[in-house]
Amino acid sequence: MSNAILSSLRLDPEHNVLNAAPAELIERAIKLGEGRLASNGALLCMTGARTGRSPNDKYLEDTADIHSKIWWGKVNMPITSANFDKALRIAVDHLNAQKQTFTFEGFAGADAKHRLGVRVVTEQAWHSLFARTLFIPQGSRAAGGSTTWKADWTILNAGRRSLTPGEQAEFGVKSPILIAQSLSRKIVVILGTEYAGEMKKSIFYAMNFDMPEQGVFPMHCSANVARNDPSNVALFFGLSGTGKTTLSADPNRALIGDDEHGWGPSGVFNFEGGCYAKCIKLSKEGEPEIWNAIRFGSVLENTPIDDRTREPDYHTPKYTENTRVTYPVDFIDGAVIPSVGGHPKNVIFLTADAFGVIPPVSKLSPEQAMYYFINGYTSKLAGTEAGVTEPQPNFSPCFGGPFLPRPPADYARQLSERIARHSANVWLLNTGWTGGPYGTGSRFKLAYTRAFVSAILGGTLAKASFTPDPIFGLPIPNAVPGVPSDVLNPRATWKDGAAYDAQAKKLAKLFRDNDAKFEMSEAVRKAGPRG
Repeated sequence: MSNAILSSLRLDPEHNVLNAAPAELIERAIKLGEGRLASNGALLCMTGARTGRSPNDKYLEDTADIHSKIWWGKVNMPITSANFDKALRIAVDHLNAQKQTFTFEGFAGADAKHRLGVRVVTEQAWHSLFARTLFIPQGSRAAGGSTTWKADWTILNAGRRSLTPGEQAEFGVKSPILIAQSLSRKIVVILGTEYAGEMKKSIFYAMNFDMPEQGVFPMHCSANVARNDPSNVALFFGLSGTGKTTLSADPNRALIGDDEHGWGPSGVFNFEGGCYAKCIKLSKEGEPEIWNAIRFGSVLENTPIDDRTREPDYHTPKYTENTRVTYPVDFIDGAVIPSVGGHPKNVIFLTADAFGVIPPVSKLSPEQAMYYFINGYTSKLAGTEAGVTEPQPNFSPCFGGPFLPRPPADYARQLSERIARHSANVWLLNTGWTGGPYGTGSRFKLAYTRAFVSAILGGTLAKASFTPDPIFGLPIPNAVPGVPSDVLNPRATWKDGAAYDAQAKKLAKLFRDNDAKFEMSEAVRKAGPRG
């Protein structure tokens, strides 16, 4: 049924603009009232009521061919084939009713051997520019010049068309928003939300399902490589806001990508052609690479702007904490294009600990690596999802739970095999709070975090001496160049040691409650907290 519905979508030149260049899309977006140019040349757009993802409104078509492979539950909620057809029909009818639509046809996957064709049909010009930036245009350097394309996946973004109360009752949902995805038909339908990140994450979800069957481990991580040593590749795993983009945009290293990668037989490769960076509190001094990437061709989302000077205000969360900027990878000076690299020497797990008790940096044993990867402890940061207004402690399996169609153990096994095969060092890096929990303590200084990363990637930290944390068992280095020694021991940063002990034991129990949900070897389970 879906093929007949999809085939009725109008893509003729009189109705649809195909693969428009960035300048044309920017001009059209401004004429249509979708955005305006900031003083730095970026297109500033607003995403409406939703300024973050809507994970509680996303559903997966339940079909016989994929049912047994899916990690069903809160992350993967089923929708019937009949209801998927209804959602598809609503989107097609809405897009056909517009005066004009916009289509991007490009790729996901910088490695030509492991690449999917993506078609994105939108009713807004700026959404098409977003797709062109985040995915890989045909014929571009990022695509290796390739124009050999077919539509493996199709996204229909009808974000301005919300479900009516009657339709909500018909679908059995409580929200006017519906994101429906079919792994069998390779179609995504977006209704009721203009937040552009839904398009990006729907294809990451697709890659997380499709890539393992091609022998590729899909990862929610950023990646970079030393400019003078192509074998020195690093991965940074973490949820939004934990530092993936910031830490991978390093002046001494070449960026491969900031968010989504595959680890295949030849090494790592970017799934995307662009970056989607948080820009709250962005400064030229603190993050010069990202600052300089915000120019004509990039898209700012939900960022306040001075009406007279058109100067963006990165420090005021007037609309949301989740202010964003989208730009092509090659807007970062010296980025690797096409975005591929070798096998990583270092794998870094980023956690933004709102409890303020996780050590700032720890070197993990193979068992600890599996334990902390499966649990994926971090904090949801303000604005990254609807309803999140302050940091919330959260366990997100594989540091990407919302995007995993398959059971977390499947991905953990793939990581374990690759770490062992390529002798990679694994680290846990806390970019969250020190000196107390959120509300009392403060976030680690970026300068300290960068010092930890430099010591890891330069190879000096692997040679350091370590003392295990008494509660979490995490090995804490006794000294790190450029970082005061009292910062290394989290208990020493608290004014009240007893309060720290209580908070640490509270988090340790949360870990134990969470790890009980997963199958893991006894050796891996023992690698968790002791207290």
